[in-house]
Amino acid sequence: MNAIHALKIAGVVALIASTAACSNMSARDRNTAAGAAIGGAAGAVLTGGSAAGTVGGAAVGGVIGNQIKK
Repeated sequence: MNAIHALKIAGVVALIASTAACSNMSARDRNTAAGAAIGGAAGAVLTGGSAAGTVGGAAVGGVIGNQIKK
């Protein structure tokens, strides 16, 4: 595993951990944040680390997370 890949993984883990610290968020807000984090990670993996893929995945994941248990 190269350093860039490890840094990306660490960033995703930090993002997910930071959402856990927001205890005053509604369930819908937490789902949106989690969906964006997971979608961004998936977008980065599927596009080989492309910035557009990461942002696109985060946007799609955020929308899906927002719509869960509506």
